[in-house]
Formats: sequence, structure tokens, C-alpha cells
Amino acid sequence: MLVREGFRITTDLAGIPTAVMGEAGEGGPVIAILGEYDALPGLSQDQARPSRSRCPATAWAMAADTTCWAPARCVAATAVKDWLAANHMPGRVRYLGCPAEEGGAAKAFMVRAGVFDDVDIAITWHTDARFCGVNDALALANTRIDFAFTGRASHAAAAPHLGRSALDAVELMNVGVNYMREHMPSDARIHYALLDAGGWRRTWCRGQRRCATRCGRATSRRCRPCSSGCGNAPRVRR
Repeated sequence: MLVREGFRITTDLAGIPTAVMGEAGEGGPVIAILGEYDALPGLSQDQARPSRSRCPATAWAMAADTTCWAPARCVAATAVKDWLAANHMPGRVRYLGCPAEEGGAAKAFMVRAGVFDDVDIAITWHTDARFCGVNDALALANTRIDFAFTGRASHAAAAPHLGRSALDAVELMNVGVNYMREHMPSDARIHYALLDAGGWRRTWCRGQRRCATRCGRATSRRCRPCSSGCGNAPRVRR
């Protein structure tokens, strides 16, 4: 669509293969419209089916309202380009395709690479059924931390006393983080996921396991000592 609408295309922004820029117009100001998209594991969907049905070709896909953002913002960039041209106004419109919207932080890498250095205004929007308008900026900075615990594998029936369960440490870590919620600021958020729980075999003491925690920057200082203490209980290393 960008090519068809006359945008000048730049690929591999910030060294990211799926980041793209389409630019149109001359002079200034530079107006950037962010077209965001992602590909999340386990969320593929067969387009021909209205019910949940994974696409056999891939396990990765965009999620929820993120599917609207890239094409809708491309239409918005085209509309601004056409308005500037029709009114003989100077200015450059940039459609910035920003991948990894949910958790990959591609925009942070693009900022660091200077993609936004000469941008005068960057515009984005978020779909929501509750409002329609321009709202005050509200965002929560977050930190993702991956905690890896290393214990000692053993047979859970024949030699349980020789094992040091990393899975126990992961479970204690999440319990400890949940107990922290009572003592956090009301606008703080914590989310976590098990990255490696050790598979389905129940007869082995898990030697190495990982979990991921996403939390506010201030809250992350509390998660680190929590993980150390949870490793000490089952006598494993973080």
C-alpha cells in the first residue's frame, strides 16, 4: 500500500528486518505516524474460520486490536500526505512500521538508532470501546527480568533426597511476588510467565527452570531480592 500510494520506502530500520519507513512530501515539519504490529506465539488464526482455529502454516500472529493498527495508521498517513499535497503545504509524512509492539520494544531500538531524531511530532492511537478522542498521555514504564534457577536433577521416586528442585524455586518466586502486591503503589503492575517449567515428566526433580517477570521500574528492585530468597529455600542457585 505504501508503494502504491507513492511513499519512498526504507527497510531494515535500526537493523530490524521487519521495521520499515514510508516517507512522502518535502520540507518540514516531519510528521511521523506509527504503524505498530507484532507476532505473538500461539496466536495464529485461519482467516477463513470465524471460530478459533490455528493456521497450519505458522504459530505466530498479531493479537486482538493490534491487527487494526498497522493498516489503519497507513490509511491515516496517506490521508495526511494527500491533504498536504492538495493544499500545497510543505511537510514530510513518515509512516513508521514498528514491529514487536507487545514486549519486543522495537521503538526503543529505533529511537536509539536515531530514527526519530528529526521528527517534529509522532502520532499513534490505541483502539478502545470506551472513548473516542485525544487523551492525556498515560503510560507505564516497565522492566522485563528473566530469572533462571539452577538446582540438581534427580529421580523423584528413587533418589528425591539428592535433588534440588529449580521448579520449586520458580513457584516460590511467583508466590513471593504475589505477596508483594499488597505493598505496591496502586498504579504498579506485575505480570509473569513460566518460560521453562521442565516439560510433562513428573518423575524427575527439575534441575534448571526459568520464569519471566514484567514489572514497573521501581518494583523491579523488590523482585530481585525476592528471587534470591526463593532460590535459597530449595537450595538452588539463581
